[in-house]
Amino acid sequence: MAAFRSPSPGFSVPRPAAFGADPGGERMARIRRSPNFRDGVFQNPGGTARIRPSGSAAEFAKIYFDKEARRRRAPQGSIPVHATTLADLARPSATGLRLTWMGHSSVLAEIDGQRVLFDPVWGERCSPFSFAGPRRLHPVPLPLAALGPVDVVVISHDHYDHLDMPTIKALAGTDTVFAVPLGVGAHLEHWGVPADRLRELDWHESTRVGGLTLTATPARHFCGRGLRNTQHTLWASWVVAGEEHRVFHSGDTGYFDGFREIGAAHGPFDATMIQLGAYAEFWPDIHMTPEEGVRAHLDLQGGTPHGALLPIHWGTFNLAPHAWAEPGEWTKDAAAEAGQAVAFPQPGEPFEPAGELPTEAWWRAVSVPLARPWRRPRLADGVAESSNSALDLAGER
Repeated sequence: MAAFRSPSPGFSVPRPAAFGADPGGERMARIRRSPNFRDGVFQNPGGTARIRPSGSAAEFAKIYFDKEARRRRAPQGSIPVHATTLADLARPSATGLRLTWMGHSSVLAEIDGQRVLFDPVWGERCSPFSFAGPRRLHPVPLPLAALGPVDVVVISHDHYDHLDMPTIKALAGTDTVFAVPLGVGAHLEHWGVPADRLRELDWHESTRVGGLTLTATPARHFCGRGLRNTQHTLWASWVVAGEEHRVFHSGDTGYFDGFREIGAAHGPFDATMIQLGAYAEFWPDIHMTPEEGVRAHLDLQGGTPHGALLPIHWGTFNLAPHAWAEPGEWTKDAAAEAGQAVAFPQPGEPFEPAGELPTEAWWRAVSVPLARPWRRPRLADGVAESSNSALDLAGER
């Protein structure tokens, strides 16, 4: 462990290695030159985003610790996990594009003969500590060592549920290249990733890895791992384009108009991986609801249904007050209303966006009943628009 100094002279306390490292030297100079860095911090597109919970702490605590609400935030049995094998992943993709959701935001994308691993988190907790913090609700579908060679690892930002130190240290011993937002490279170098295997990008910058072009695109979120949130590491969504296929990974983001611009510049996409879990009315600027996630996908596709949407950032960790299965259930409703194809694989289940999509609502077998259809967005006066009906899951099975 390194150490950092406290305000008291002559006293220091251990700094956990998982905190990473702050940017310095030429990396910090490059950050200061970024058009997205002003007043000492990285700025969000579309204006300031609230990165701390709004509303009263008492109101949040009432919802979060309510006995019934706590029961709804966890599965009522073992989450089904697809028994992925190395043989499954060694078989060439029939269409040239195959996605395997490993849980939360971790996705293996096999695109035009190359393998891209987004936001790999194989750790038991998304936390700097092994004894505390949100614990995964299902096992990883297969060991990291059984994944096989990876051409490039893509990191969206440095929060613990997207950048996992033990996973990065394991991958540092391979030949993979790491594509990360500006400033995040400081963490990876601190954990043993050689500088010559880092591709550190600002928004709208691109890099080539083999036959793939990777572009960091804007997102509406924030950063930080240590006790101080200096906002000196960037967050990003990502476009990965091969010779025949292109995909989009949202990272963590609130909904914003920039999805249309990203789609106009880089789309349409064969598949999008869209964050639509861990949302709450207490932090509406930095995470998307299912309805917003579907809208973001349509924006990326030029306004009309196209390609496949893979919901991410749900099902694996309990990070918000909403019911555990709500993102899957309400995305199913919102997408059906929009006429958009959505893939609902079990964790570890490979699928090809151009082929038959996994659409079974597997979460229903281990979920408490949920109101359906999906909750309407709030109107300007703060009053929720009511649904025409409210069927629960029991009636849909």
